[in-house]
Amino acid sequence: MTAEYKVNGAVAVITLNNPPVNGLGHATRSAIVEGMKKALSDNAVKAVVITGAGKAFSGGADIKEFNSPKASAEPSLHTVINVIETSSKPVVAAIHSVAMGGGLELALGCHYRVAAPGAQIALPEVKLGILPGAGGTQRLPRVVGLEMALNMIVSGTPVPSEKLAKTALFNQLAEGDLMEAAVAFANKVADVRPLPKVRDIKIDYPNYEGFLQFSRNTVKAMAGPFPAPLKCVEAVAAAVTMKFDDGIKFERDLFVELVQTTESKALRHAFFGERAATKVPDVPEDTPTRPIKSAAVIGAGTMGGGIAMNFANAGIPVTILEMKQEALDKGLATIRKNYENTMKKGKLTPEKFEQRVGLIKGTLSYEEIGQADIVIEAVFEDIGVKEQVFKKLDEVMKQGAILASNTSTLDVDKIASFTKRPQDVIGLHFFSPANVMKLLEIVRGAKTGKDVLATSLQLSKKIKKTGVVSGVCDGFIGNRMIEQYSRQAGFLLEEGCLPEQVDKAIEKFGFAMGPFRMGDLAGNDIGWYIRKRRYIEKPEVTYSKTADLLCEMGRFGQKTGAGWYDYKPGDRKPYPSQVVNDMIIKHSADLGIERRKISDQEIVERLVYALVNEGANILEEGIAMRASDIDMVYLTGYGFPLFRGGPMFYADTVGLQNVMMSIEKYAKGHQGVAWKPAQLLAKLAAEGKTFN
Repeated sequence: MTAEYKVNGAVAVITLNNPPVNGLGHATRSAIVEGMKKALSDNAVKAVVITGAGKAFSGGADIKEFNSPKASAEPSLHTVINVIETSSKPVVAAIHSVAMGGGLELALGCHYRVAAPGAQIALPEVKLGILPGAGGTQRLPRVVGLEMALNMIVSGTPVPSEKLAKTALFNQLAEGDLMEAAVAFANKVADVRPLPKVRDIKIDYPNYEGFLQFSRNTVKAMAGPFPAPLKCVEAVAAAVTMKFDDGIKFERDLFVELVQTTESKALRHAFFGERAATKVPDVPEDTPTRPIKSAAVIGAGTMGGGIAMNFANAGIPVTILEMKQEALDKGLATIRKNYENTMKKGKLTPEKFEQRVGLIKGTLSYEEIGQADIVIEAVFEDIGVKEQVFKKLDEVMKQGAILASNTSTLDVDKIASFTKRPQDVIGLHFFSPANVMKLLEIVRGAKTGKDVLATSLQLSKKIKKTGVVSGVCDGFIGNRMIEQYSRQAGFLLEEGCLPEQVDKAIEKFGFAMGPFRMGDLAGNDIGWYIRKRRYIEKPEVTYSKTADLLCEMGRFGQKTGAGWYDYKPGDRKPYPSQVVNDMIIKHSADLGIERRKISDQEIVERLVYALVNEGANILEEGIAMRASDIDMVYLTGYGFPLFRGGPMFYADTVGLQNVMMSIEKYAKGHQGVAWKPAQLLAKLAAEGKTFN
């Protein structure tokens, strides 16, 4: 049963029971209507209470039914709310824990609302690129006021019930037992007539035109490429300017319009992609996990320090190991400074500051980390260095400890072979800065234990990361793809572009940062080091030599004050460099290439389709389990524009046949050898199919 019906004296109680958040799926909606029919036909029942079992009143629409016929099947949520609102007996919503989206709209359709303190109240639909579609934009302004409602709907941010206690949203904030309070309240109002309806409340806001215009201007400036926030303003405006039923119809029309937008589809794809990423077909959800009560990190550099902060932020004590006291002191001082900066911004209380700093300690001795439940090495990206570290970890770590490598490109199976316990070894690839970036690539080795993988996925949630599982290959998912993207960026320089044009084109497309600004930030010497290895290991793979020439000039990026761009002391803004531009133009001449004018469209297509093509290879080889996993890697780790849904989703929206046609065209140009279409891409394009 997705909703239970019980009678408590003269009060019928309908309890939603659809774990985990009492989503309003078709069966639940039907059960509410059935419960209402029972209550209305029973003369002994004088009032009805609707509540939710478990940990929520209701979290809104049932996400399992999204994009299925059940989502819109009758009774729709509109119908359910109409049945409640037109009921001849008073209906009281007993709200606790969570009332969001359709759950809040359901409560707004009731005649009265009693809430427990601490309940999270929200209409978060805007985060999926849509707006509340069951009267939320029309009813909420009537009970909490125009400004509060507009802020809640446009931001989608939850508000605790105490902050809304003095509004007409709640008739009572329950002290003590919520159900006792709700049933008592229902008995008290059993004979009150006429029954109050939110729809009948008049919105009193004298200068609403000025406020709405100000809101439109503000939201337009903040919404960027997303249409939903501005449509939310228009829907809320209708609550003031139209009759209620007209406002409901207007809201519905806007909802239907937004559901069809690519931006909303991209946001919904990311929403489901994040949830799908945690599911591994051969690792059931009930796979036993190992307890992680303490951690250790090898290396106190930028990456090691950032990784340690993740554990401290989650309340897990962590020990950082370094070889030299000076390096350890420097690393611990940097961590302290990072926390101090967060505290200065008001995002961390002094108590939390002391607590987190207190959870991180340093050591110069391997013996002192032996009892940690997990150890993550964050040392130099060199297989010889990793070998030394893992052989030592194999000696000192307790049985059952997880041995993780933060490698970004190296063979995790080879690293595991340096130990006598390959089943305990896994790749946990954090992205810099590790205490900020959401992505965690979880690299599953050939012998990684299922319990180790399940523990790592669980840990990624605990430290607030988006964990995505990858198989073992050079560069895993993210860096293997970015290499193809960077190669194209280099070839574009040889053919006629300058760094600023490439960066501006891809940033206009929506990337947070173009390839050359990104190189300057990360350090151009890192790519140089990897390319030198590639020249030996894969001599058949071609690269533009411009990046090597840049590094030979000592221009490693922001850390040296000069890279693809010039930088001024204390100023991170990139300034085009005449020296670099001259070097690029001379290099083209040395190669005998006649430089040409290249359009922004070509720049974007070559960079993005290079990602897509390599992503298709990764899918075909089983390195990634699903196309949405690749999209999650790029949305959370590489600054791919969220409104475009990730490279694979974006390719689907463009049409894979169109992607193939472009790749075939670019394969005829300079360095066309870099464009070998992935078999999976060619197959799906030929069949008119998509990745997702």
